[in-house]
Amino acid sequence: MLSKLGHCQRFTVTIGLIASAWLAWQPPAQAGQPIETHLRAAFPDADAFGDREGTPPAYPAYRQDQLIGYAFLSRDVVPTHGFTARSLNVAVGLALDAVIAGASLVEHHEPILVIGVTDQALRQFVRQYAGLDIHRPVRVVPLGRGDDTTLEGIAGATISSVSLNDAIIGSARAVARSRGLLNAASGPASAAATDTLDIDRFEREDWAALSAAGSIVRHTLRASSVTARLGALGAAVMPGVTDPDATFLTVYLALATPAWIGRNLLGPLYDRLMAEAAPGTQLVFVAAHGLYSIKGTAHVRSGVFERMQLVQGERSIPLRVDRYHRIDRLLARDAPELRETALFVLSPDDGFIPTRTWRLDVAVSASSASASSAVFSFGYELPARHLAPATVGSRLAPPGPTSADEIMPLWQRMWLARAPEVVVLCAALLLLTGMLVLQDPVARRRHHWLMIRIVASGFALGWLGWIAGAQLSVVNVLTFANALLTRFDWTLFLLDPLIFLLWGYVAVALLFWGRGVFCGWLCPFGAMQDLMARFAQALRLPQLRPRFGLHERLWPIKYIAFLCLFAVSLGSMDAAILGAEIEPFKTAISLKFLRPDAWLLYPTLLLAVGLFVERPFCRYLCPLGAALAIPARLRMFEWLKRRRQCGTECQICAQRCPVQAIHPDGHINSNECIYCLRCQTNYFDDSVCPPLIMRRTRRDHRGAARDHPELAAKEANRAKS
Repeated sequence: MLSKLGHCQRFTVTIGLIASAWLAWQPPAQAGQPIETHLRAAFPDADAFGDREGTPPAYPAYRQDQLIGYAFLSRDVVPTHGFTARSLNVAVGLALDAVIAGASLVEHHEPILVIGVTDQALRQFVRQYAGLDIHRPVRVVPLGRGDDTTLEGIAGATISSVSLNDAIIGSARAVARSRGLLNAASGPASAAATDTLDIDRFEREDWAALSAAGSIVRHTLRASSVTARLGALGAAVMPGVTDPDATFLTVYLALATPAWIGRNLLGPLYDRLMAEAAPGTQLVFVAAHGLYSIKGTAHVRSGVFERMQLVQGERSIPLRVDRYHRIDRLLARDAPELRETALFVLSPDDGFIPTRTWRLDVAVSASSASASSAVFSFGYELPARHLAPATVGSRLAPPGPTSADEIMPLWQRMWLARAPEVVVLCAALLLLTGMLVLQDPVARRRHHWLMIRIVASGFALGWLGWIAGAQLSVVNVLTFANALLTRFDWTLFLLDPLIFLLWGYVAVALLFWGRGVFCGWLCPFGAMQDLMARFAQALRLPQLRPRFGLHERLWPIKYIAFLCLFAVSLGSMDAAILGAEIEPFKTAISLKFLRPDAWLLYPTLLLAVGLFVERPFCRYLCPLGAALAIPARLRMFEWLKRRRQCGTECQICAQRCPVQAIHPDGHINSNECIYCLRCQTNYFDDSVCPPLIMRRTRRDHRGAARDHPELAAKEANRAKS
């Protein structure tokens, strides 16, 4: 096969295969240490540890033969995944007063070379949990925005920060509940409770097993029951239904607070909510399908789901939007396709007693304006297998003030914390979209286009890259693919709002304009190369353009680089992240060149070459550009205009293209185009484009003939003679 390739292509393939083998051979970045070492780091006051015991498992910690707390590994209690969708493991020490004695990072697979932090920064973040009382909600906020009730995350490592927080706080609360370390409840929820929830016990079960055990309860409402209650108005809510035994509505209910139910249904979302919420918070799962919507639409305006409410005894609990979590996918095996799913988070102040019977009331009316409605009740009683006798100590946490912010999903809090940056980015993307849609009027005005290009490059480099830290990377692609192959969770990607927005925009732009929208307008390192090239041209440095034959044969390098990284990532994500150092983004953008001198050589060399050859990295080396070019083949429109003379009578656009994406025959290679619109400014410029020059010349001659007929006559006579 190699014999069929050119010399350059055989060379690049060989280098790619050697790189893949070397990366795959590399040993893991983190070597294991004895568990005793991590336990002592997590509980420095202990002088001895007992055997691993209990559910969830933990090691009793002793000082002078007196029990002073427990040490445990977070992965044994709450499985948590970080930036690369790989597991995190933290050793945590918990004193008998439910205060964290210490924490030590045991294992992580975070791409520290990509996110722009050091391994020491991750470990330092973990150590700051020492002394925290787990009775209090613990939130992670961006650096510089913390207060007495929050922890400041790691700059440039948002996802890693919040994932570590989930691992530490979630596992600490689970161990504390199982050992009776949380104070007994004193509110109405504990006054009448003789049993406590067995929150931490977990066994893998599918939907059918959970339903058979009563953990999930199904209720069916027949058409005849609706007709009996609403009379003639019943036909309005179920038009065309004549069979009285037809199913009008099927409702599913569950208390999702016990891990046995919640983790089977929700997976990582359950672990995250339990780690974020204040102790004593309860999770209620509601789902339905049928002819009637239990959610309705009024909650969008009112903030309350007016068609349903929870009722327990004489207490009614309104279901508000600020309690609501949308469930994108149920993780329980064989779960049915449901029209509506919802998870409601109830605070301790609601007085909801999870061990008592409760019901969901659903109001059915012919229309929102109808005064006649019927309320149907659907009951739920927690099975005994989810209860534990209160012998060791109450596992119900003390009720306390719980704000909507404390029970808000973590990704929503991150979006709110970065709301100003989100607004700026959305505005910039909106302006870019308008420019792309109206690109012809922009291209007709060369000076306006040039100003827009310079401002856009400055924005992409200065704000998007250096200030907001939103440089996309091939590691994002590899992480997404790895998550699809392991355990996919949208919330992992929602934790960084700017990166999520950029990827969403780039995905849409691929279908309309191709990969060039990102490479030419939104890539901070691409903008840096563009500005450096303009600076070099202003200094009149010689600009080199490789012969097109050689240029074309160097294109495959970036595709081979991407395929090698992707292949290596299937076996070792750590090795793939190391190989992703082919991107200079970390040094030049994420770390702003604040790295040891050895790391500065590569991006400095690329930028130096870029003074003489425009965008050398984009042309030949960028694996992210290659990854985007592959799906960009599906784009639906061809926006860039060409003339029949392009490539035959004229080579101006091909010679002026900054990345030589135009073939000698005149057609534009969309896989290489950065969509800078320079060729379009030539297309509309009647002082550059030869067909337009000829047209303008003829027009000028006709105008001169009208204004000066005697000169036209002399010219005609001269032509005849």
